Amino acid sequence: MIRSMTAFARVDGRTDDAELTWELRSVNHRYLESFVRLPDEIRSIEPQVREKLGARLGRGKLECTLRCRWAPQQAAAVQLDEDRLTALLSACREVETRSSEATAPGVMDLLRWPGVVRESEPDTGPLQEQALALLDQALNELVATREREGEQIRRLLLARLDGIEQQVSVARGRLPEVQAGIRQKLETRLAELMARPDQDRLEQELVYLAQKMDVAEELDRLQGHVQEVRRVLERDEPVGRRLDFLMQEFNREANTLGSKSADGETTAVAVELKVLIEQMREQVQNVE
Repeated sequence: MIRSMTAFARVDGRTDDAELTWELRSVNHRYLESFVRLPDEIRSIEPQVREKLGARLGRGKLECTLRCRWAPQQAAAVQLDEDRLTALLSACREVETRSSEATAPGVMDLLRWPGVVRESEPDTGPLQEQALALLDQALNELVATREREGEQIRRLLLARLDGIEQQVSVARGRLPEVQAGIRQKLETRLAELMARPDQDRLEQELVYLAQKMDVAEELDRLQGHVQEVRRVLERDEPVGRRLDFLMQEFNREANTLGSKSADGETTAVAVELKVLIEQMREQVQNVE
């Protein structure tokens, strides 16, 4: 089964502390490149996130974003650093005794003083576990989307392969007539020159021209590439790079066929082959 590299997935979840939303967006790329955006509070799970992405995806540029909307917290007890507050108040009284213009700080000023209020670290363990479990769901959705789009690409490629086989059959059927035409043209030309050909030399020239214009080998290679693409499409692994290489091989044989063509119908076949191959190449760029 082949997969497309272009897909999008969004999954929402909720815990006692927050609402979580994963958004995964992937587009074409030569290899897997991930951009992970996480809230600061749970950034420590980034290595696990990347490990999950690498285990499920083979190629593509992936944007992986976790959004977190924290739930309103219950009123929490304010924790004061008694020693620091005592030292601060003592310093304030000392300043007052030395300066008649000194103004005593207000309560809010004292609370805002660095270190006076201790912030308790929240327990993000359950939130991290929920985020990773939710990521698995998002990846399932993303992979399913890529597989659905990949199936559409597979059907399109198979249809184009059928077209290539038809064109190869047309060109192969033309071979006997093309070879006979080459012989007729050479004999006609000799007759115009009023020359009596040496039969052995004539056969040698015919063999040389036939070899020069023979496209049977190119047609065999094209048929072989068709069979190989069909085999590749049945593999349960990323096949985009291999398909891309096969498209280059298709193009090479189609170009050679066109350059060797000795009649209009074979040239038309070469042109049609290049159209079909280009249509496949455009789709293969999107295959994982």
